[in-house]
Amino acid sequence: MMNMRVSLATAVLLALGVSSVRAQEPAAPAMSPGEMGAMPGMNQGGKSGTAQDGAMDMGSMSMQGGSPPPGARDPNAYADGYVRGPLKLGDEHNFGSLLVDRLERGYARGNSFTAYDLLGWYGRTYDRAVLKAEGDYAGGKLQDARTELLWGHAVAAFWDTQLGVRYDSGVGPDRKWLAFGIQGLAPYWFHMDATAYAGDQGRTALRLAAEYELLFTQKLILQPRIELNAYGKGDPARGLGAGLSNLNAGLRLRYEIRREFAPYIGVEWSGKFSGTADLARASGARTSEARLVAGVRFWF
Repeated sequence: MMNMRVSLATAVLLALGVSSVRAQEPAAPAMSPGEMGAMPGMNQGGKSGTAQDGAMDMGSMSMQGGSPPPGARDPNAYADGYVRGPLKLGDEHNFGSLLVDRLERGYARGNSFTAYDLLGWYGRTYDRAVLKAEGDYAGGKLQDARTELLWGHAVAAFWDTQLGVRYDSGVGPDRKWLAFGIQGLAPYWFHMDATAYAGDQGRTALRLAAEYELLFTQKLILQPRIELNAYGKGDPARGLGAGLSNLNAGLRLRYEIRREFAPYIGVEWSGKFSGTADLARASGARTSEARLVAGVRFWF
């Protein structure tokens, strides 16, 4: 019992001694806001009452490891040597691709035909050669065909301007055009293609096409598509009148067995307008028709 009392007394004396030592230490002087703002690493630019008051200015702190070694690559210049205008593109290699968007057989009332629509390109990301071709066969001969050879130039991340020539063949005399257009991906993922043409004898033309891909699954895709053509002056030898000439609107449902290969089925409506419709009626042809189509889409 005596030993326990001695130990208890010793503990109390030790605690009182430590408290007295701490009480004798001078208190840290209070710092004014100006002195706090002058401390290294403290944010001095924030206004009073904002969330930045008292926050550490990370830009003024040294990063761990110090300065980079001499000759280190700038992390903001991974495209150095391949910067083209306002875009930073990896433009050091040539690539090529061919997309056959439509290779199909169409069936209308008392009529059947085979149609194709392809897009090929070769070159770099910023500049490339572009081939566009579209046409249809019916009755054992080429009815109408459009072939374009263009130079594509990137002007934005999703848009290319295109400049080149167009050649029309098929029924009637062949026609040659200069072509200038723009192609790319519009907001909400619409694929757009707009091209203006100038031909001999004062001929002008405009072609607009748009399509969208609606994914039901990763393999089952519905593709709405619309295309229209207009001409500045009539060309009766090719069955074309001035103004809006024709409009095609279709829906195609494809199944991608592989991403590079997809059979499809669909429906399409085609109509002729203005002077083109008048020429069609004069020759005994229909001015509009609905078609069933079946084909394959592939690329490599």
